[in-house]
Amino acid sequence: MASTLSAIETQAITAIRMLAADAVEQAKSGHPGMPLGMAPAAYVLWSDFLKHNPTHPHWPDRDRFVLSAGHGSMLLYALLHLTGYDLPLDELRRFRQWGSKTPGHPEYGHTPGVEVTTGPLGQGISTAVGLALAERKLAAEFNREGHTLIDHYTYVLASDGDLMEGVSGEASSLAGHWGLGKLIVLWDDNHISIDGDTALSFGEDVLERYRAYGWHIQRVDGEDLALLRQAIRAAQVDARPSLIAVRTVIGAGSPKAGSHKVHGEPLGPEALEATRHNLNWPHPPFEIPREIYEHFRAAVARGQRLEADWNARLQRYAEAYPEAARELLRRLKGELPPLDWEALLPSFSGKLATRAASGKVLDALAPHLPELLGGSADLTPSNNTQAAGMQPFSRENPRGRYLHYGVREHAMGAILNGLNLHGGYRAYGGTFFVFSDYMRPAIRLAALMGTPSIFVLTHDSIAIGEDGPTHQPIEHLASLRAMPNLYVVRPADALETAYAWRLALERRQGPTALVLTRQALPVLEREALAGAEGTLKGGYVIAERPHAKAAIVATGSEVALALEAQKQLEAEGIPVRVVSLPCWEAFEAQPEAYREAVLPRGLPTLAVEAGASLGWERYADAVLGLDHFGASAPYPAVYENLGFRPGAVARAVLELLGV
Repeated sequence: MASTLSAIETQAITAIRMLAADAVEQAKSGHPGMPLGMAPAAYVLWSDFLKHNPTHPHWPDRDRFVLSAGHGSMLLYALLHLTGYDLPLDELRRFRQWGSKTPGHPEYGHTPGVEVTTGPLGQGISTAVGLALAERKLAAEFNREGHTLIDHYTYVLASDGDLMEGVSGEASSLAGHWGLGKLIVLWDDNHISIDGDTALSFGEDVLERYRAYGWHIQRVDGEDLALLRQAIRAAQVDARPSLIAVRTVIGAGSPKAGSHKVHGEPLGPEALEATRHNLNWPHPPFEIPREIYEHFRAAVARGQRLEADWNARLQRYAEAYPEAARELLRRLKGELPPLDWEALLPSFSGKLATRAASGKVLDALAPHLPELLGGSADLTPSNNTQAAGMQPFSRENPRGRYLHYGVREHAMGAILNGLNLHGGYRAYGGTFFVFSDYMRPAIRLAALMGTPSIFVLTHDSIAIGEDGPTHQPIEHLASLRAMPNLYVVRPADALETAYAWRLALERRQGPTALVLTRQALPVLEREALAGAEGTLKGGYVIAERPHAKAAIVATGSEVALALEAQKQLEAEGIPVRVVSLPCWEAFEAQPEAYREAVLPRGLPTLAVEAGASLGWERYADAVLGLDHFGASAPYPAVYENLGFRPGAVARAVLELLGV
């Protein structure tokens, strides 16, 4: 260690290192190398800079800390425990065990003090861009001269692997372009990945790459606390986002230091004891001297003072700007304002693509939902995601409510998650449905975290037509429906689209994907049960017939097709019920009696959807789907030639009935 360390600093850093190494050893599983190497930098950040309150982890103006290198989770758990969060020592002893608060990778909402679920490399740093963006925007909206309520940093600890992943490059490019100066990344520059030395595959000059992105760059020795402090201070006052290359030795202090062998496996009993000796740590596993706890837990009193100061500032702000204070607190709680949905939602007639209907809904909602923050991955005119009056966000216009992400779907998904995790915004972003593949990791993490991100996915089927199979989603509905806690909503017309937005905005427990058409669809007539409001329940009977002999269940553009087939069958004396089922997940959340009323057991049922048939066996006895790729041609010809026409639907019902 550098000679500048005091005795208490040396012991504090060693306590972090040994808690991590002992927990990994007890679990017989984990990653001890990064915590051993990065403990000094983490200690400096948490002891001298991080603004947080261990007794109230969620107070609004705290700094955010994101462990993007989530495999080193024991570093974070050690810091949380030592600084006084509700994470008892027994939880560290139970690292990676069933029911513990110390899972293998940090999980948001599971462990106090964890801001973001991390582990898939690149996602943490990219989500942090959204956190920093939310801070910038809220500060621009609500801070007033003499009244600063929003003023915090987003700190990230990232690994070599994080900076190899393409998503981090996309997000970092945007952070530099937007000038997010309160985003500070400490890069654990240890030159080691699982395969060995990073030189095997990673030869670029990372700092120069980040300079080109528009970042402030520095390089420091990870054992020199004075230089680390100096670097963080310099980063705090620079207007650009900052990357600090912290040169470390993976597994520092252990016999395996500098080797990839210490990256992803326990040290082993002999090496662990040698590490104890090398670090001059005489204490048995999980024993921390009282003076070390006292040193770390100064964070509790400091955090309480910081929050008390903020509350006093909030009180003065509320006296000077009562309306703005109420608005800020409402938004930070994630509560929607009172909305008269029936009065707000536009009326529709004629034929309209659901993507266009979505744009009209946004036009109507945006003036009444100031927290609504939109964007698109360079497809704004196609996605219809820029509501009337939404000005683009930029470093010069931080109050802008529309984000141009460029062709960066992967980063957009992660940044949306960061915006929605931070509080104060309900953020959505658009791209073509087929390109949801690019941001699937972010969609999955949104579902895992319960983050209410909204993904607007247009051009939803083979009706893209001439663009051909590269752009025609086939397997995507089935794929996203397989993801737990994601609502996938494919509305049948403009009215269902309006209710789909209501469903997405009122949902706070997880993300929603709105799957919308390119082609114009008729506004459908409703005859039975709840009408289009049934979209909120995931499904409803859109057209009933007395004594129905069968049911046709469909989503999106195929509902109109089902209604045409219903007419043909009725002309042949065969009454058929038609069910619109825009959101399976919302439908499954309804009482069994409601689901049985919509899709009765025993009623022969045909499902119709221009996508993979996988999954429809849950609701239907037969499926008219598409289990191969599409073709390039005008969309009516594609539908006709691939068998999606009223006559084909009617014949499928007759076959189901054995007629």
